[in-house]
Amino acid sequence: MPVFAVSEEKNRWLRERMEKLGVREADIEEKFVRSSGRGGQHVNKTSTCVWLRHIPTGLEVKCMKDRSQSINRFLARRELLEKIGLLAGEVTPRAGKSDRLRKQKAKRNKRARVKYQNPENRANEQKGNPENT
Repeated sequence: MPVFAVSEEKNRWLRERMEKLGVREADIEEKFVRSSGRGGQHVNKTSTCVWLRHIPTGLEVKCMKDRSQSINRFLARRELLEKIGLLAGEVTPRAGKSDRLRKQKAKRNKRARVKYQNPENRANEQKGNPENT
């Protein structure tokens, strides 16, 4: 496995995570393409965007968060492992947070729907009655 331009601890974590999920480096197809967005001439001249595809599952990830290709390679693998973990039924901290936010928004939407669909509330609002505001 290649060593990326991140700390040894992060490289070790990535290796362990890949072993835990049963992902081999040979199962990953990797391409480098030109990035877009911020980074100036450096981004426009070099292929720093990393595109990964996990061949057995068909999952694809594209990462262009950093100007460094090596760091993008690490970040893309981390995202790919997170997606594979979600397929395997693991709950990651990021997935737990998004679930919690989704539930909060659903509660808010439900409360708003109930409030504005109740005919009594609408009648009071139309009259300008301050009791219900």
